[in-house]
Amino acid sequence: MYIEAKDLSKLYGNGENSVIALNHVNLEIAPGDFISFMGPSGSGKSTLLHLLSGLDKPSSGSVIYDEKDIYLTSDKELSAFRRQKIGFIFQQFNLLPVLTARENIIMPLLLDKRQVDEAYLKDLTDMLGIKSRMTHLPSELSGGQQQRVAIARALIAKPDIVFADEPTGNLDSKSGNEVMSLLYDIWRTMRKTLVVITHDNQIARMAERQFVIVDGLLSEVAAK
Repeated sequence: MYIEAKDLSKLYGNGENSVIALNHVNLEIAPGDFISFMGPSGSGKSTLLHLLSGLDKPSSGSVIYDEKDIYLTSDKELSAFRRQKIGFIFQQFNLLPVLTARENIIMPLLLDKRQVDEAYLKDLTDMLGIKSRMTHLPSELSGGQQQRVAIARALIAKPDIVFADEPTGNLDSKSGNEVMSLLYDIWRTMRKTLVVITHDNQIARMAERQFVIVDGLLSEVAAK
């Protein structure tokens, strides 16, 4: 899926109190790209991710997936598009505490009334090393295991693109390195488009294309 952001801006507040979170960003993402965004706190990284993934609406500009502007669709259509085409991984894991690991993983399918591909689920949990943890609640899992469950949830609907917002931010260095290695292997073997926000230069350098965002302005700094 080809993605294009055109003249993308986001302002918060009005008049003299307005804050420019994102300033006329243009970006093209090709199928299978691995992209990282780096920048200081408040630079606009998360705002850009939210706009690219349909979680928030821009003040101006457009986000086009395969020639279709996602912000010209209804809220219902946009929600369905996110569930079916986009996978999300967050710093806070966002697992439902009363559901088992398996139930958390398959939740996106249940919301869409879709059948679980059990063979694919098995392959995912094998790859992520959590097959034996499927009946455990999040409170019974380590931070690294919870993030692996979150990665499986992001991939269960077989999305075209995965957005990861500081995926190692709540993990110790060992667990964080393991999670990023898994994400890299998933990108390499499944050829999913992967977009990662990070403050870690080592993680940023894993990406094929590396961007820096400062004061809402985006620039590409390296491409392999």
